[in-house]
Amino acid sequence: MQRPSKEQINQLPTYKGLALADIAVIETEEEADEALAVLRQQTHVGYDTESKPIFQKGEVSPGPTLIQLATLTQGFLFPTRFAPALAAAGEILANPQIQKVGFGLKDDNRELRGKLGISIVNTEDLAKTLKRLAGEKNDIGARAGVAMVLKARLGKGAQKSNWGAYPLTQSQILYAANDAHGAICIHHKLQE
Repeated sequence: MQRPSKEQINQLPTYKGLALADIAVIETEEEADEALAVLRQQTHVGYDTESKPIFQKGEVSPGPTLIQLATLTQGFLFPTRFAPALAAAGEILANPQIQKVGFGLKDDNRELRGKLGISIVNTEDLAKTLKRLAGEKNDIGARAGVAMVLKARLGKGAQKSNWGAYPLTQSQILYAANDAHGAICIHHKLQE
């Protein structure tokens, strides 16, 4: 297993991932309960966060504005502006029975602990796992990881969008959910 070049990645088919119908944006207590009913049954979930970009020099990030969790068939987006969403995501992230898998988790975890007071346990950083498996000296990001393991090209269209704005656009919803979905699919494939 080796890290593909940018040229090799660009020649791969687009990562299909989840469709909008498979993704829930959690805002209310009822939606949070429905998400928890699914997520509490999992042993592993894909995990990522998005933060509002910094536009001014010296401006401090307010921390994650969105927490993404995914199963193999569903994505759940938890905007941190809604108390029920934040509480539900926090419950799953703090659950030691559910492993959270994603890329570059050190920064995500630090921000969640520091800015939102959420405890995160039982995580696997796929950037480090794939680095080790490929014998690389640098961490492997989500885009390269999806290309290496799933043989697809992860779109980065909404990556630099304003994650502090609300409501989320369709492209933001798809991008965010599929970042977490790609992680759980990679984890699943590596376990095979």
